[in-house]
Amino acid sequence: MAEKLIEVKNLKKYFSTPKGQLHAVDDISFHINKGETLGLVGESGCGKSTTGRLLTRLLDATEGEIFYDGKDINRLRKKEMRELRKEIQIVFQDPYASLNPRLTVSEIIAEPLIVNKVYPGDKAKLNARTLELMETVGLAARLANAYPHELDGGRRQRIGIARALALKPKFIVQDEPVSALDVSIQAQILNLMADLQEKFGLTYLFISHDLSVVKHVSDRIAVMYLGKIVELADYKTIFNDPLHPYSQALLSAIPLPTLEVKKERIILEGDVPSPINPPGGCRFAGRCRHRTDKCLAEEPELKDMGEEHFVACHYAGDFKLETI
Repeated sequence: MAEKLIEVKNLKKYFSTPKGQLHAVDDISFHINKGETLGLVGESGCGKSTTGRLLTRLLDATEGEIFYDGKDINRLRKKEMRELRKEIQIVFQDPYASLNPRLTVSEIIAEPLIVNKVYPGDKAKLNARTLELMETVGLAARLANAYPHELDGGRRQRIGIARALALKPKFIVQDEPVSALDVSIQAQILNLMADLQEKFGLTYLFISHDLSVVKHVSDRIAVMYLGKIVELADYKTIFNDPLHPYSQALLSAIPLPTLEVKKERIILEGDVPSPINPPGGCRFAGRCRHRTDKCLAEEPELKDMGEEHFVACHYAGDFKLETI
């Protein structure tokens, strides 16, 4: 049985607004095994990035537990959390906004080493480690004194990855790391991250709104809607036999080559409900073509349909995504 590195239990994150409580993440539970990639997908505003920030404790949870290697990080003191941050890192979505424009490439990569006093007073070792990290992510040594604005998006994201690797972490949250990049550059970055995972035994949470990208990098996939996980299974199951109507709609929207088998196209109607004081019952009910009065009145539990395929739907398995 696979060993768990991350285990999340009943995690909630609410924000107070003048109109009420914004339910960004609302009672989710899942785990990530050591050495695997869990893909987290959903529409903008569903709570994906907030979940990633909770797992790195860039945000504090309203309720719930986050266990990292058996330790509840929500209970750690500031000093203990600072020490643990060496093992937990994040790569942000925007490779330009997440880099200090006043620092050179080498200074950005060296910053976590300096802050954590990895090579105190030994500039030669610091420089050697910085150049080693640049080489690891495919950055030429000649770029050491360049500034972020002088580089393209792919190279900027490589800087962010090198910075995340600096302290030899075990777990990295990747918050839509390729969504701001050209398609050709996306492939390079995805291949790089796969190579780094194999080389260093890394564990990833890969956050994205693009299922076609998540398919190629994930071992398991969690589908999120309005602060809730509505389906969770290995990637083959999600793509071959999705059981939640929202997962089916996402998959039907992926463009396929004409030679492949075509799936029926599901057009969702209506808007995503407000996360401020969200409606009772199933949160997807207002946009679901299969909804009944039960869906509007009762919130479905995330239940195991067999072989660790979890679905939050009263009628999971009753409706299949058809081929046409």
